[in-house]
Amino acid sequence: MKVRIYYEDTDAAGIVYHANFIKYCERARSEIFFQQGFNSHDKMNNEHFVVRNIICDFVQTSFLGDLLEVKTQILTRKNSSVILKHNILRDEELICSFEVVLVYVKDYKAIKIPDKVFEILENKKQ
Repeated sequence: MKVRIYYEDTDAAGIVYHANFIKYCERARSEIFFQQGFNSHDKMNNEHFVVRNIICDFVQTSFLGDLLEVKTQILTRKNSSVILKHNILRDEELICSFEVVLVYVKDYKAIKIPDKVFEILENKKQ
């Protein structure tokens, strides 16, 4: 998923505020499901992912006007959780990297991740 950096994304120096990178990763994960027609909470039968943990590695700075790309891959698949790696790049240059542990829940209790959900993650169009 591509993200353009606007004034609202930056601090007074025109540098992207660090917390915005987390938002870009969240948008990329959401977009994977939106592309498959899962665009409302009702279609997921009150099932969804929640973030359990995020590890961030900020490598470079990004600036107003930059066009970034968020690339997502599955690192580890478990019964009710998955670890995703999000790399945010400017052209081929790594800006930051995130490892995100997601837990799949229904009514806020962990449940087995349906195979269809993994198929969507594995066959993403990013």
